[in-house]
Amino acid sequence: MTQRFSTLPRPLVGSLALIALALILALDLARSGMPDLFTAPAPVALGSGEAPSGAHCSGG
Repeated sequence: MTQRFSTLPRPLVGSLALIALALILALDLARSGMPDLFTAPAPVALGSGEAPSGAHCSGG
């Protein structure tokens, strides 16, 4: 028995995925603008010096 279906070649699928990712990033950048890295919050707040507020670790 022969299977009769066609599959897309792997390089084509990879290229289409990268193009889709680039389009999504371009649309997001166009709608929201460039992020200001100087006002962005720290990615990890360990040792930031800020006191905890709220939740169970506020001590109050």
